[in-house]
Amino acid sequence: MFKTIRARLKQGYRTAPFPAGISVLPQRYLGKPIVNPGHLGCDRQACVDTCPTGAIGSVGGRTVIDLGKCIYCGACQKTCGGRVVTFTRDYRMACRQRQGLIVSDEPMPDTGQIRDRIRHIFGKSFKLRHVSAGGCNACESDINVLGTLSYDLGRFGIQFTASPRHADGLVVTGPVTNNMRLALEKTYRAIPSPRLVIAVGACAISGGIYVNHAESNKGVDSIMPVDLYIPGCPPHPLTILDGLVSIMRG
Repeated sequence: MFKTIRARLKQGYRTAPFPAGISVLPQRYLGKPIVNPGHLGCDRQACVDTCPTGAIGSVGGRTVIDLGKCIYCGACQKTCGGRVVTFTRDYRMACRQRQGLIVSDEPMPDTGQIRDRIRHIFGKSFKLRHVSAGGCNACESDINVLGTLSYDLGRFGIQFTASPRHADGLVVTGPVTNNMRLALEKTYRAIPSPRLVIAVGACAISGGIYVNHAESNKGVDSIMPVDLYIPGCPPHPLTILDGLVSIMRG
């Protein structure tokens, strides 16, 4: 017992402070992409052609990136040498409106607001039910990490529950396969109203790489209303944590 106490004292406080004091992310980490102004049109087309999910396109003559489709493979940045698209180290990408995930050289602000009534009811306690609707277990793993000592999701009053009857919101990962659609809908209906729906990962937001597959759906919002989008493939645990905490802050 004394050895255990000495070991704990030696280890010290291991929970990472959030949001202040976040340690530097690994060099290979690809965070929120930006579109560089003044890029050449030919470079843009090369990026469009190389994107495996069609996340890069043009709106009003401007190059745009749909973070809801992006799988953060970095192929576009390699193709254009960073002249069109550059991936930053910013992990803060969660958004309350689907349109807010569209990034250009003039970023569109997220004007979505969580309803005051729901924020008032949830207060400082927020229970979530997670449904993996055909996911590959990448997003699921990064959600599980939030319960570890390093991230300690519970300190923010956010916890995952086994029963939808005890939940305030629904977290969905995966492209929502046809086999999982009914289970997802039943879980949604079992959560008492008012309730929030959170789509985590490219698959849950847009269908990801499975978008045109006959056995999957085009994102959660094609089935039920979504209140928060957390992009990534998979999203970094800090991205998920930032999105969930934003709900508590309102």
